Amino acid sequence: MIDPRRLRILRAVADHRTVTAAAAALYLTPSAVSQQLNALEQETGHALLIRSGKGVRLTAAGEILLAHTHTVLAQLERAEAELASYAGGAAGEVTVAAFATGIAEVVAPAIVHLAAGHPDIRVRVRDAEGDESLPLVLDGEADLAVAVEYRGAPREDDRRLSRVPLYAEPFDAVLHAGHPLGAGERVELAELADSDWIGPYPGNPCHDMVLLACELAGFQPRLMHSSDDFRAVVALAGAAAGVALVPRSALRGMELTEVVVRPVAGPAATRRVFAAVRRGAESHPLIRPVLDALAKSAAGLSSD
Repeated sequence: MIDPRRLRILRAVADHRTVTAAAAALYLTPSAVSQQLNALEQETGHALLIRSGKGVRLTAAGEILLAHTHTVLAQLERAEAELASYAGGAAGEVTVAAFATGIAEVVAPAIVHLAAGHPDIRVRVRDAEGDESLPLVLDGEADLAVAVEYRGAPREDDRRLSRVPLYAEPFDAVLHAGHPLGAGERVELAELADSDWIGPYPGNPCHDMVLLACELAGFQPRLMHSSDDFRAVVALAGAAAGVALVPRSALRGMELTEVVVRPVAGPAATRRVFAAVRRGAESHPLIRPVLDALAKSAAGLSSD
């Protein structure tokens, strides 16, 4: 009989690609992870991993077992959800990992909705960039993620996760108030090819979106200044240090006296925001109301 706890370890190793990283995510020692993997290989009668100096990868047998692992763990999540529903207790804590703007736009309003309709559900918020929240959910450190699409993100049909679309928004061009292109109604990105640029650090999903938008316009931006804080990005644009693309919702409530904000002409970079939980957990009596509250908060946020 295969121990499902060992399947969780197998999936963590497949996700993180090293025993050390998987152990850190699971709050285990590397030796404990290795012992559990060895036991799993004995249970199945197959070698599941190929170990090398750079990490580990799954054998063909390991890939077969991993595919079943997604199904088994999702079914266990459903079993926990049904048992919780049977117990009748929609009371407890849900940890939500979300990026800063997502917290302001949908998580905080969702907490207000929950306080009115489900006062016994407590939401614990964890600030995490758009590419950090999904691993937190998969590793069990968060129950729910508010994340963004990015290159390398799990696909919509990923069997580990269940997703709920929340909203989509374009990136607007932010220019110094005296910039000559600020006089028009829209900005052609190609006309900013020779400008200095301000943007998020590599690894931030918005960094990839800015690069992709500029590549589609026929150039690579000269990124001179980097910050993951959009208030800092706007402040630098206001100081004429460069130009930037900023998600529209991130500009709400900012002091914009030293800059002009213009839509981008033609196809614009778009930030697509969604909620995600471990597959099978979407019907849990604690998680379902949070997903519904997030969707309610996001209604009407999508813009062109």
